Amino acid sequence: MDKLRNYDVSFSGLKNGKHQFKFEIDQSFFQLFDTEQEFTNPRITVDVLLEKHTTFLEFEIKIDGTVELVCDITSADFDHQIENEIKVLVKFGEEYDDSDENVITIPSSDHAFNVAQLIYENVVLSIPMKKVSPDVSDEDLKILDQFSPKDIEEKEEEEHESDPRWEALKKIKR
Repeated sequence: MDKLRNYDVSFSGLKNGKHQFKFEIDQSFFQLFDTEQEFTNPRITVDVLLEKHTTFLEFEIKIDGTVELVCDITSADFDHQIENEIKVLVKFGEEYDDSDENVITIPSSDHAFNVAQLIYENVVLSIPMKKVSPDVSDEDLKILDQFSPKDIEEKEEEEHESDPRWEALKKIKR
């Protein structure tokens, strides 16, 4: 957890109003989390805007950069642009509670808020489920569609319908 302290936004001592923080995210950031990533070589800039109020904090976290993905079709590496923004309200209470995705409660005794988990989730959720390189041609996609399992199943159904023996069995079933 010590390494994650680099992503603490210290709000004690700050005047009420807007304050900006900037983080550069690379592979070492994601190694702090014990999960395997679907991407490599992240080059991400995170801008954190903190608006401090007397009784709560407003965070606006913007991520912008690229990650390297492997194309599901060609298995070639390609750069994927990531751009996302989240807004989170942080209020003070008895204990830490992040059950509401838009409102996080932290203990009143805290003097800093760690944004590492929010950055991590924001980046991971920006990765598309279907990773297709921009270099994949329309012709490649047509060939894939032609041989997709869905098309094969439809052809098998057509063959069964044209066989007269199936018609005779269908009459018995009714």
